[in-house]
Amino acid sequence: MIRQLLMFWATLCAAAAAESNSAYLFAYFTGESPLGEQIYFAVSEDGMHWMDLNNSEPVLVSNVGEKGVRDPSLLRTKEGKIILLATDLRIANGKGWQAATSTGSTSIVIWESEDLRQWSAPRLVDIAGGIPDAGCAWAPEAILDEESGEYFVTWATISPRDGERKARIFGARTTDFRTFSGHELHIARPGQDVIDTQIIRVEGAKHKYYRVSCDGQITFEAVDSLHGTWERCGNLSYLGFTGKQVEGPILFKYNGQQKWGLLMDQYSSSRGYLPFVTSNLDDSRGFAVVPAADYNLGASRKRHGGILGITRDELSALKAKWPSTKSARIASAGNPARLLRHYSFQLRMDTEVNPAEDALWRLVPGLSGQSGTVSLRSVNFPDRFVTATADGVAMDPNDNSPAFRARAT
Repeated sequence: MIRQLLMFWATLCAAAAAESNSAYLFAYFTGESPLGEQIYFAVSEDGMHWMDLNNSEPVLVSNVGEKGVRDPSLLRTKEGKIILLATDLRIANGKGWQAATSTGSTSIVIWESEDLRQWSAPRLVDIAGGIPDAGCAWAPEAILDEESGEYFVTWATISPRDGERKARIFGARTTDFRTFSGHELHIARPGQDVIDTQIIRVEGAKHKYYRVSCDGQITFEAVDSLHGTWERCGNLSYLGFTGKQVEGPILFKYNGQQKWGLLMDQYSSSRGYLPFVTSNLDDSRGFAVVPAADYNLGASRKRHGGILGITRDELSALKAKWPSTKSARIASAGNPARLLRHYSFQLRMDTEVNPAEDALWRLVPGLSGQSGTVSLRSVNFPDRFVTATADGVAMDPNDNSPAFRARAT
């Protein structure tokens, strides 16, 4: 009996050690470029300083639905499987936002993995097709409902209801991310669109669950049961941030601390994510903007995504699976203070570069395939290369044509 107890205790200790998170995985997309609406990964040891994996190139590419994905979120199931959910949407195909909101895909895209390195093929789930006149299904998120043992998946759909056509948050329940219950209305605000809702479970706070949504403001709410009535905790307007400036919130806990991070996508100014921190989710006035000197979001400009706590072993495995080579700055020999950079996709030489990533390049083998040649790829817009033109040089997106490959070599 004693031996069995000791073995049981050792198993518990090993399981606890294996589940201890000490790093972070960030899944995101980068924008409406030819490759921007796919899944990218970055990792961090402190949640503040991030390193892009795979040389800032996609790690997962959708070949289903609209063949583009946005707004990825990550969930580790109670069995340890990792689920990645994403919006089935590709603006880069030229469809436009009007079509995307009124006649867009009502499906979401799902990947699964046992170890974060090997992923299943993407699959489509028509999650919003039962909503009358649904125009889209955006920004899916999932959380375990501990009372029912099911996973509660939420997303935004634009559809008519109660005399208004607008975005509302709907939900559905699943145990396997293949079969889903019928939809239910989760959040509706009279006269106001609601998008980008995320729910997290919190230990040691006043409430068990907290959620953040974009509803004109960046609104925080709390509840003790996913079946209960949500209580408002405030918004970020006191810091000067509303839905007019930011969207796509990512709320996550810092490993081993009673501190939470919030990343907000500065979509209106195209400046990527801005980080906030708080130690009190019950009062949104506890959030503070992180000083620019205290964080680095990596090389690429990141758009609406999700963050998952990972172990040290998982961090090492991800770096080994998708390594990144170092980037370089290119300076003038006559004036080393002047750096080659892009600005509004135009090339020039500047002494002051902000953001610094605009002056970072990767030397890659020449796209033409000719031996002994190189191509210059932008770090934060990895689909764009320096190209030779009749008038000089440019920074153009790669259309993979022979003429482009020649100009970019």
